[in-house]
Amino acid sequence: MKYHLDTIPVWDAMKLEGECFLCALERKTELQEADRFLGASVMEPDVRIRVNRQGFCRAHHRMLYGMSNRLGHALMLESHTAETREALRSALADMKKAARQAASSPLGKLSRSGAQAVQALREGADRLSDMAQGCILCGAIRENMARYLATFFSLYQRDSEFRGAFKRSKGVCLPHLADLARMAPDQLGAKELPDFIDLLESLTNANMDRIQEDISWFIKKFDYRYTDQPWKNSQDAVPRTVNKLRGWCVGDEPNPKE
Repeated sequence: MKYHLDTIPVWDAMKLEGECFLCALERKTELQEADRFLGASVMEPDVRIRVNRQGFCRAHHRMLYGMSNRLGHALMLESHTAETREALRSALADMKKAARQAASSPLGKLSRSGAQAVQALREGADRLSDMAQGCILCGAIRENMARYLATFFSLYQRDSEFRGAFKRSKGVCLPHLADLARMAPDQLGAKELPDFIDLLESLTNANMDRIQEDISWFIKKFDYRYTDQPWKNSQDAVPRTVNKLRGWCVGDEPNPKE
């Protein structure tokens, strides 16, 4: 199969031979998108509009703050804060009105209108939650990963070399295992689907056995009876186990160059 721009990143991630090639792709995407938002795109009107509306989640604010571009971060915060304040004024005004309507229910019991007012109050609280939880960077990562997952299935079906590399790999983390299983019925033919799920099962079981053995041996090494025994492959068992169960979040970067 010829290499195309959309297949190269997937192939490159597979060639890393890490615990989860999709984690490597996701992390690379995250870093690229974060750099883009702090770079020239901070002045692009369409980007600013989307940032103003969605903002960033806590994890990505922490990431942006650590990237040493405080001016770019501040520029986005200024306009996002201004738009958020307008949305807050509207939501809080509606909540204030609803609270007063609820309080007017006779004898301390909620009338029908009072119950509707309480529901309106809760809907206002949901609006506040949406303001606090939006993240344009998370959305960009999801969009890119959806494309990479589709590319994975295309390579898996059409490129025997890639299919062989996946079969010899260390599998994927649990979250990305769920993604592959969820997309498989839409991406594969009815005859291909059972074999693919069988492959996911065998890859997952074999690599979970390996991870379990490594973490158990790591623990044994803290027993004086095993002091003179070699560490085998267990010295980084804790981060590898965490990352296999939850996706990359601790330890060495999944892309060695990052």
